[in-house]
Amino acid sequence: MKTITLSTFKGIVVFFLFSFSGYGQIPLTYVGKSGLGNGKHIVFIASDHEYRSEETLPALARILAKHHGFKCSVVFGVNDKGEIQPGANNVPGIEELASAELMVIFTRFQNWPEEQMKHFVNYLDRAGPIVGLRTATHGFNKIPKDNPYAKYNNGYGGVEYKGGFGRQVLGEKWAGHYGGNHRSSTRLDIVPEQRTHPVLRGVKDMWAQCGGYNASPLIPYTTLAMAQPLKGMSPDSPDDETRKPVPGAWVRHYLGKDGKRKGRVFTSTYGASNDIESDGYRRLLVNGCIWAIGLEAKIKPDLKVDFVGPYNGTWARGKGRRKSGTKPGDMAGWDTPIVPLQE
Repeated sequence: MKTITLSTFKGIVVFFLFSFSGYGQIPLTYVGKSGLGNGKHIVFIASDHEYRSEETLPALARILAKHHGFKCSVVFGVNDKGEIQPGANNVPGIEELASAELMVIFTRFQNWPEEQMKHFVNYLDRAGPIVGLRTATHGFNKIPKDNPYAKYNNGYGGVEYKGGFGRQVLGEKWAGHYGGNHRSSTRLDIVPEQRTHPVLRGVKDMWAQCGGYNASPLIPYTTLAMAQPLKGMSPDSPDDETRKPVPGAWVRHYLGKDGKRKGRVFTSTYGASNDIESDGYRRLLVNGCIWAIGLEAKIKPDLKVDFVGPYNGTWARGKGRRKSGTKPGDMAGWDTPIVPLQE
């Protein structure tokens, strides 16, 4: 009879807890067979209250896995039944960050349990590369003052980490709307001096359906695209002359815990689930991930950025709504819809 060791027994218990508990398939993982990202692991964290990060991030994960060979793990804010709950302060599976070579974060006003937050902080301490989208600039809030992770709060006042995670790492905290959602969209224009930057290879005609966010990033940074608010909800809507362009996508670096290691950062203040229907903007995000992970030499102007499987972005009006009770496993594989829609 084969002897089962304690470590093997523990592994079996963990497998059963994740496979047969209410949480289902956590994290949601896509693994590509070949491509420029073969052997590289990206972890995506989706938990915001408004912009449908639970749609944007698995769609990007599929593109990067299927077309470019990455292993992509997506963790979501979920309730106690394991159902996706936008903005939930519970992101099981975040321990995957231990093996990640890139973190893509799209969260808003989060306050995770300390046992989850520690994995995020460990990643920052080693200066892991980061891509931050939209509300990630104010990704944490309401972490109690006596909590060891309080400094990551949006707008943290301490001089040692002024502004919190968004400002210190991504380059900006919550700075206010700059054009109303669902009545004002945004055109993103490449900064002429940066047109040869690897992130911009093949990028053109970027349009985001989101209204603008104000931004004046923490120096040093390099703006790649300026965001011009528009008077309407189509790419050819006229400019809002009352609102001058502000940075809408930029790159920078941050320092790890040792004060020496530098982590690459790509930030964009857009990324709602219908924003990525713009081929140009979707290419910008794919290129941003590849650059951040350090593979910029392999970015080609014609890299494939097509959606993989059915894509149902529901942020824009009239696009339907996510099926209630959706779990991460409902989007497993290449052919399931992102996301299942309510009938």
